[in-house]
Amino acid sequence: MRDEKNHMPLIFGTAGVPHASIVRSTIEGIKTIRRLGLDAMEVQFVRGVKMGDDTAVEAGKISEYLNVVLSVHAPYYINLNAEGQKKDESIERIVNSARTGSLMKAENIVFHPGFYLKYSKEKTYERIKKSLQLALNRIEEMNLDVMLRPESTGKPKQFGELDELLKLCYELNIMPCIDFSHIHARYGRYNSYSEFCEIIEKVSSIGDEAIKNMHIHISGIDYSLKGEKSHLNLENSDFNYRELLMALKDLKTNGIVICESPNLEEDAILLKNEYKNL
Repeated sequence: MRDEKNHMPLIFGTAGVPHASIVRSTIEGIKTIRRLGLDAMEVQFVRGVKMGDDTAVEAGKISEYLNVVLSVHAPYYINLNAEGQKKDESIERIVNSARTGSLMKAENIVFHPGFYLKYSKEKTYERIKKSLQLALNRIEEMNLDVMLRPESTGKPKQFGELDELLKLCYELNIMPCIDFSHIHARYGRYNSYSEFCEIIEKVSSIGDEAIKNMHIHISGIDYSLKGEKSHLNLENSDFNYRELLMALKDLKTNGIVICESPNLEEDAILLKNEYKNL
């Protein structure tokens, strides 16, 4: 995998095409992001990588021209802990996301690693690590300039609790996607300034680079004892985003904040303005 470079300040964008975009396309979404005064967009391949190569290349050119940073969220149908064909298809979805993302100059490829299923946490870890290494080998063979980012997940049945995620990233020389709202929903805590600082310090334990080029998800969140239920708008949730922004600023984190609230750009703009005013 490539070395991380070109550190960026903390910038803000949306998970997918903003609602304000009249045409529901990636290219028009990029233009709308710039018009709204935001700086990033995560292209959602969540139901499959269906973008043509020509469109991906054009999206990359427009994003560079407008200075909008793109990332990719790979399909939801990924479980690196699966057996046989399902595992192979999961690896293929990650590789395809990386290939198309590379064409559009999206450096970060976010994905949910999988589920524990019938396996222990330890066995699941080893199985997911082995499958992910196969995906990394393919990506390296294809000479794709991307960073795979397994995401912290919001339900206890999902692989992706913070410590195991960071261990995986450290051992495979990749970087995490830290979804602070998922972490809050999964544990029922991590919702104060000191707890957010604890998360960031854990991330930094795998290397200073991990907080110099973070990829972050934030939204309001509804949850129960079983973890995440659904995303909410920030003001309709107990998620303490103001103290999170304070922690991110005080600990001098850089990178990209992607808003996954249902209202998308409204909360993304709110986050950007709150951060600027700290």
